[in-house]
Parts: sequence; C-alpha cells; structure tokens
Amino acid sequence: MPEAQTEHTAYIALGSNLGDKRANLEKAIELLGSIPGVQLKRVASYYRTAPLGGPVQDWYLNTVAEVSTVLEPHRLLAALLKIEEKLGRVRTVRWGPRTIDLDLLLYGRREICDAALTLPHPRMTGRAFVMAPLAELAPGLILQGKTASELAGELARSQSIEKLDPTYY
Repeated sequence: MPEAQTEHTAYIALGSNLGDKRANLEKAIELLGSIPGVQLKRVASYYRTAPLGGPVQDWYLNTVAEVSTVLEPHRLLAALLKIEEKLGRVRTVRWGPRTIDLDLLLYGRREICDAALTLPHPRMTGRAFVMAPLAELAPGLILQGKTASELAGELARSQSIEKLDPTYY
C-alpha cells in the first residue's frame, strides 16, 4: 500500500504591473490550480499598490493565494518559476516591472534558508501588498509577534495600497 503524502498549506503572493495586469493574475491563478499536487483553496481580493524600490514603474495589481500541496517547498517553487516563465516574466532589473511575480511566502511552519529559497519569505512583513491580502486569508496568523491583520494595518498607514471592488475582477 503506497504511503500517504502529507498535505501542507502554503501562501503565494502574486503581482503584475505590465500588460493586462488582471488577466496576468487570473492566468497565473488558473495555472497555479493546475499544478499536479497543488489544490487552490482561496484567493484574496485584488489590491492596487505603488511599487516599492526599483526603477520608476507603473503601479501593481497584487493578491495572495492559499493552496494545499503535497509538493515539497523547492518543487513548489520550481513550479511557480515555470508559471512565471510561461507568462513572459523576464528577469532583468531587480525589483523592476514584470508581467507576473509569484513568491512563496509560507509553507506550513517550515523554515528554510538556502541559496534557492528562504521561508518564511524574508521581506513579506514589510510589504503592505503582501500583508493586506494575506490578512484576508489568515488574519490571526502570527508573524514576528504580531497578527497578519495588525501588520497589514500598520503598513497601510505608510504604503500606498487600495483594495479593489470585486466588480473590478
């Protein structure tokens, strides 16, 4: 009898600021749900956000997806990178504009720090565009001694972020 694979909850940030941003997010979400070993559970609202760092560029459309997966973290990351490639992501300028960006934020309670992957994502708690949609999905999640909701509220006071009306998407 085959051994049952353990399912893990993971959170993935999605962002786009080139081309049809909404279509880019929708296609990435569709592809995310089609990865073998990954089940798409929920997707937060879309947020319009100002870019942080990098060159002058257009605003972003961001969200966070919750998935259940039997894939190990590095295999899940590899699948996310394939989605980026399929949707035309070209990495030229750090923090530059992109058709799609998929970041693995959390994978259960797993902590990893190697050349390919750091979990939890090292910069997520300082980014409103990550914390606001994450707080929708997991408001009581504790990160750095605060809830996701508390962090989202604090960041929203200092970073430009706007929750979009559901009729937008």
